[in-house]
Amino acid sequence: MSDSFGTRLRTAMDRFGPLCVGIDPHSALLDQWGLAQDADGLRSFGLAVVEAAAGRAGVVKPQVAFFERFGSRGFAALEEVMSAARDAGLIVLADAKRGDIGSTMAGYASAWLEPGSPLEADAVTISPYLGPDSLRETLTTAVRAGKGVFVLAATSNPEAAALQTALTVDVAAADQQTVAARVTRDVTWVNHSAAFAGGLGPIGLVIGATVDRSAVGLDDELLVDTPILAPGFGAQGATADDLPARFGAVAGNVLASESRSILGAGAAGVAEMISTRNARYQEVLRG
Repeated sequence: MSDSFGTRLRTAMDRFGPLCVGIDPHSALLDQWGLAQDADGLRSFGLAVVEAAAGRAGVVKPQVAFFERFGSRGFAALEEVMSAARDAGLIVLADAKRGDIGSTMAGYASAWLEPGSPLEADAVTISPYLGPDSLRETLTTAVRAGKGVFVLAATSNPEAAALQTALTVDVAAADQQTVAARVTRDVTWVNHSAAFAGGLGPIGLVIGATVDRSAVGLDDELLVDTPILAPGFGAQGATADDLPARFGAVAGNVLASESRSILGAGAAGVAEMISTRNARYQEVLRG
């Protein structure tokens, strides 16, 4: 599938590097940038980051919560920012972390992944913790529309470890595995189908850059052909040098997500910061 999400993501990463630029207009950054604490401030902030990222990075990740807090005007600003990013040739990953069952989850899939939707993105983050089967229709929607999803698997917040490293027993196979590994197996089978052979599939995972993958049972073999969104780089402590160290043979599949460490450079410095960060990641991956 030449127009699949995985193909487009691979092309963008090969061209620009693995940096995923967060668009996180939280209050402190709006103040630092001299912008109003309202939807107009969000819009100005988001469009400025899009302009800085275009031609310097392949992927941007708007954090939906920071737009949602201003209600309908915030969502209107988000729609405009995402549309501008896609028009600029950027891949837009909406960080919405939606998760539900049945028709409600189908509604989320339609909102974020259906072509022509006001909130249309190229990919969206989703939560599997109401059961991976609850995501089946969303995964199908993504594949049919040439879109992607990133499923929360092993997040970097410490309090999640107890859940994600807990062991589950597959009654049929009598095989213990971590919750994170079970989620991974249940959602990434699509990536190994003939349609996506030899490249990245459309179903990605969120794996924190500060996570010990061995502790959560996510080895390289399990992650073959799978895009990985790795928050935790930059302000949260992981560096470019940690990319191969943490992700080994699948380091080339990783989107290194940075927000505050880049956005803190201010409107005048964000473009240069994006270029500098991506160049460093590319240098590390080349060895």
